[in-house]
Amino acid sequence: MRPRYGFRTFLLELVMIATALAFLFPVYALVTLSLKDKHQIASAPLSPPTSPTLDNFSAAWSSASLGSALLNSTMITVASLVALIALGSFCAYFLARCASRLGYWLYVLFLLGIVLPFQLGMIPLFKLVDSLGLLGSYQGMILFYTGIQLPFTVFLYTGFIRALPRDYASAAQIDGANHLQAFTKVVFPLLRPITGTVLILNAVFIWNDFFTPLLYLGGSAKETVPVRVFSFVGQYVSDYGLVFAGLVLAALPILAVFLVLQRYVIKGFASGLKG
Repeated sequence: MRPRYGFRTFLLELVMIATALAFLFPVYALVTLSLKDKHQIASAPLSPPTSPTLDNFSAAWSSASLGSALLNSTMITVASLVALIALGSFCAYFLARCASRLGYWLYVLFLLGIVLPFQLGMIPLFKLVDSLGLLGSYQGMILFYTGIQLPFTVFLYTGFIRALPRDYASAAQIDGANHLQAFTKVVFPLLRPITGTVLILNAVFIWNDFFTPLLYLGGSAKETVPVRVFSFVGQYVSDYGLVFAGLVLAALPILAVFLVLQRYVIKGFASGLKG
């Protein structure tokens, strides 16, 4: 028997539609403003463009050197993700399988890294990176993002690994494999759902981060996309057409990654919470 379509169902549908519109409105505004010239933005910023133009995209690409900025963002993001997945999964495997008090307190320490805001250590971290001579370099940013996002990565991996049966690794060890071989050849391939979640959540944070690259890379040749787009915003004059065109170009790569890995995000995150 099919459920009746009543007033409550109609009200829930209205709420869902309103929520969807609220989330889609910023996307509509972003794309609309990127297709308008200065006069259309000043006269009717939120109306559909009467004569769409792609001049903002070409101007943003050339004037802000977004090509090199995209390369910088890609290098930093990919290298940071590789380090996070390698270190986070291995640390989580130890914490999930270690029954001693050491493993418990190490896990609590990682949880504190999630709770405490990284802004508290921004000045000491900046001085540390400066003293190491890593300001304005890829290595400094990769080291920073790996340290900042490692607690969150370990938290997700640990919950997922605790939900896995121990029999897989035990069988490999009975066949002569050590702990490292059991992890890399047996356990890690089973972490594909949570690895997709870890990858997309960390990639979105690293790719869209503005403050840290501005602080560590500002004025260098290795500025990321958000920092380069910020160059269109001046104290007295701002070209918002270039700003929104630059934001659209910056969002496309991470949007493509999300569309490829979207089926892993909720699945992996929900599985990780089971632990």
